Amino acid sequence: MARLRETPSQTAGPYVHIGAVPTFAGLDGVYPQDLGSGPLYEDGAKGERITIRGRVIDGTGTPLLDGIVEIWQADADGLYNSPMEPRGPADPKFKGWGRAATMGTDGVFTFETIKPGRVPWPDGRVQAPHVALWIVARGINIGLHTRMYFPDEAEANANDPVLGRIEQKVRRDTLVAERRDGVYVFDIHLQGEAETVFLDI
Repeated sequence: MARLRETPSQTAGPYVHIGAVPTFAGLDGVYPQDLGSGPLYEDGAKGERITIRGRVIDGTGTPLLDGIVEIWQADADGLYNSPMEPRGPADPKFKGWGRAATMGTDGVFTFETIKPGRVPWPDGRVQAPHVALWIVARGINIGLHTRMYFPDEAEANANDPVLGRIEQKVRRDTLVAERRDGVYVFDIHLQGEAETVFLDI
């Protein structure tokens, strides 16, 4: 049997916005609205409304202007909006998933969501409230996974099984957002001294 050669790897982009958020990129008519855009909640959703804002920053300290960030999280009761959720139905007013482009002017991404509840770890421990993020941009071959934790959950963060697995304790702070003027600010650093911890999942 003939063996096929491996094809060269490709980086994402430079058309990430065109493919993933066409309306944002100015291509009307592909979808009524970009998938994952808008608030993650509908009227009547349970939980505290929050705003998450951040940038994806490269090794030179420059914000990426053509990236995509997706988030995935549990609802206010710690349940995922997924058919794989074994603990019961999640809040039907909460989508649990969102996608945002980094703005072409300043590289800022924004999500309007609710603060997630705590989710059990497979061994029975309880994870701190967190949001999972997936990042793709020009120059990133494979999407990067990370998490954002909340600065007002210090005790829960201290006992979180994922944060606890990060050997260099000082790097755990790269996964904790800052609270500024009522907004959770979470910048993602791809390289450098402040490089965000990324997860191999």
